[in-house]
Amino acid sequence: MSEVLLVEDSPVQREMISGILKDNGWKVTIACDGVEALEQLKTFNPDLVVLDIVMPRMNGYEVCRWIKSNPGTKNVPVVMCSSKGEEFDRYWGMRQGADAYIAKPFQPVELVGTIKQLLRP
Repeated sequence: MSEVLLVEDSPVQREMISGILKDNGWKVTIACDGVEALEQLKTFNPDLVVLDIVMPRMNGYEVCRWIKSNPGTKNVPVVMCSSKGEEFDRYWGMRQGADAYIAKPFQPVELVGTIKQLLRP
C-alpha cells in the first residue's frame, strides 16, 4: 500500500482529499502546514506528497523546493494541488520541482489518475 503525505491547511479540503485518497487504497499521513510537513519528512519517507500552496508559516513552493533539494526526498513525486489556478501559478509550481499541478476545484478522478500515473513503477 502506497503512503501519501497530504499537506493542506484547510480542514474541509484536508477531509475531502484524504477521503478520496483513502477510498483509493492509499495510506494517508496529514500535515497542516509546510513546517509540519518538513518535520514529518525528516523521519517519514512517503511514496508521494500532495501539497497545497497557500499555507501559513511556509508555503507549498518552499516545501517543494526543500523536498526536491534534499537527497533523501528528491525522488518523491510532488503533486501541487492549489486554488491558484492561473497558468503562471502552474508554471511556477513546476519550476519549483512539482511533478504535477492540479487546480482546485478538481474532479476526484483527475487527482486519482495523476497519483496513479506518478506511482507507477
